[in-house]
Amino acid sequence: MPESGRRGRGALTNRSGRYEPQSRELVDDGWDNLEDVPALKTQVTEETARHIITRNSSPDIPFDRSINAYRGCEHGCVYCFARPTHAYMGLSPGLDFESKLFAKPNAAQLLEKELAKPGYEAAPIAMGTNTDPYQPVEQRYRITRSLLEVLSAYNHPVTILTKSARIVRDIDILSSLAERNLVRVALSVTTLDPKLARALEPRASTPSRRMEAIRLLSQAGIPTGAMVAPIIPALNDMEIEKILTGLAYAGAREANFVILRLPLEIRDIFAEWLHEHVPDRAAHVLSLIRQMRGGKDYDSTWGKRQSGTGPYAWQIARRFEIAAKKLGIAHGRRGLPPLDCSQFRVPGRGRQLDLL
Repeated sequence: MPESGRRGRGALTNRSGRYEPQSRELVDDGWDNLEDVPALKTQVTEETARHIITRNSSPDIPFDRSINAYRGCEHGCVYCFARPTHAYMGLSPGLDFESKLFAKPNAAQLLEKELAKPGYEAAPIAMGTNTDPYQPVEQRYRITRSLLEVLSAYNHPVTILTKSARIVRDIDILSSLAERNLVRVALSVTTLDPKLARALEPRASTPSRRMEAIRLLSQAGIPTGAMVAPIIPALNDMEIEKILTGLAYAGAREANFVILRLPLEIRDIFAEWLHEHVPDRAAHVLSLIRQMRGGKDYDSTWGKRQSGTGPYAWQIARRFEIAAKKLGIAHGRRGLPPLDCSQFRVPGRGRQLDLL
């Protein structure tokens, strides 16, 4: 798609999803009718979800349940591993993923019902694991806010990962959860270079605003960390120590990292982005990625998919470990203490007694 049509977006194309019987792609027919294509507008479809807590048994993920208030993400991060999920909706993991969104307005009501189910046992619920809970449409829908209100009302622990400084809007409720050891927050910081961030993550908060959000959250007594992700060889890996230093000054107590992942359609979407924005480094970046994936574009093996293998991946891990230790930032298995699950109150119980 010409630049006029994808202004402010991350992906360059909008190829059909992998499950579609026919593949469609915008092509210039030579009549110069693609010069002034209007910029894509964000469309939000409200859906009535049937359940809201998603379970997983992945051995290399530190949580077994999560909530995603939205499908698709307007931040438009070109590398986002969630992009292929839009194919399940009959849409493109490319520009559709960041412009055709789905919101779940009934999420809070569903959450309260699911917490009240017989046999439910409390464990931290992760938010921001697939799409960002504080992406721009949250300003209008406030679904994330309503979910936090339910979790707070019943003393349920929660973890949040976001790229948005919009999270400071909810400092009041996050502070209350923190006082009861029921919340941990992490900001994802990919780079400190605003120009690179604008190209990689066009509608996410700028790096400086994310750092400021970490500072404000930390000052409010909320356990706050960071995810340096994704680390992309020959593009942002040279910033590891600089990012960690900034995080330490901002008050981050914990930091971890993830190596770039290129499953399914993301491989082509990211390769297109490289050739458009850093053509002189594109081949080198892709070569290093394959060196960390056993010669492939991606290796989904448990325990390897997020950290990679080989000398280059080892070097990144050691640099991160040394810098974090020097700065006094917890990382890896030496993370923050666990959240308190013992305070959980089952919805509906004790209401009659409360009236006495």
